[in-house]
Amino acid sequence: MLDETLLAALAAVAREGSFERAARWLHITPSAVSQRVRLLEERVGAALIVRGRPCVATDVGARLCRHAELISVLEAQLRRELPALPQESIGARHANLRIAVNADSLGTWFIGAMRDFAAHHDTLLSLTLDDEEHTAEWLRRGHVLAAVTSLHAPVHGCRSRRLGALRYVATASTEFLKRWFPDGVTAQALAHAPSLVFDRNDRLQEQWAHRRVHRDVRLPAHRLPSSAAFLDAALAGLGWGMNPLALARAHLQSGALVELITGTPLDVALYWQVTRLDVPVLAQLTESVMRAAGTLEQP
Repeated sequence: MLDETLLAALAAVAREGSFERAARWLHITPSAVSQRVRLLEERVGAALIVRGRPCVATDVGARLCRHAELISVLEAQLRRELPALPQESIGARHANLRIAVNADSLGTWFIGAMRDFAAHHDTLLSLTLDDEEHTAEWLRRGHVLAAVTSLHAPVHGCRSRRLGALRYVATASTEFLKRWFPDGVTAQALAHAPSLVFDRNDRLQEQWAHRRVHRDVRLPAHRLPSSAAFLDAALAGLGWGMNPLALARAHLQSGALVELITGTPLDVALYWQVTRLDVPVLAQLTESVMRAAGTLEQP
C-alpha cells in the first residue's frame, strides 16, 4: 500500500503546478512537499513530477494522481454514507475529479452538466481542455477519469456513450465575405482568405473546405485558442471559421455573421468516455452529462 499522505502531496503538486502552491493547499512547507514526492518516487522507482514552471506529472505520476483522486472520491462517498464517522478519520477535503473536454463543448453545453452535478454533490471538477480528437489520449495516459471525445471506440478500461453532435457553421462577417469571396467559395479564394483556427490540432476548417471544393487547400490562418475570441474575431472580420451554431445563431439572425455557403453545417459526433470503475459519483456525473447533452444535435 502506498502512503496516502505521499499520494496527496504528489496530486497537489500536479494539480497546483508548483511545490509552493501545493504546500499552501496542504498547509505544510514546500520542503515537506518535496520530501514526500521524492520519497514516493524512491518507493515507486520512477520520476513522478517533471520539475518546471509549471510542474507536471509524468505518465507514471499521472496514474498515481488518478489513484489518489479515486481514494479521495471514495472517502467523500463514505462521509456521505456514514456521517457519524469522525471527519478526521477519513479526511475532510473536497474530492476532485479530473475530466478532459473540448473548448467548444465547455463554451456551449458542458457547464449545464457541471451545474446539474454540483447541485447535488460537493465534489470538485478539474477540467483539462484539448481538441475532441485528442481528449481520449488523456484517458489512455491515466491523466483523467472521464472525457468528452470524438472517439467512439472505448478506451481500454472505459465505457463509451454517444452524446450527440456539436454542429458547426462556416461563418464570417458580411464585409469579409464580400472582400475575400466576391466570386463565391472557390479553392483559389480559400487559399488566400484568412481563416481562424483554435490551435494546431484544429482541423475543422480544413475538413469543411475539402468537402466544398473536393480537394485539400492550405488555409492561411489566425490562431485563437479561445471559443469566445474565435467568435469575436469572426465578428470583427479577421477571418472565417467554423463556429458552433449554438454560439453563432444570434449573430446569424442579426446579420452580423453570414454562412460562407448557406446550409452547409459540419456535425462533430461526441462521446462520453468514463472509467469502468464502480464509483457512484462517476455514475452520477455521467447522468448529469447525458442530461445536458440533450441540447446537442441528434442527427
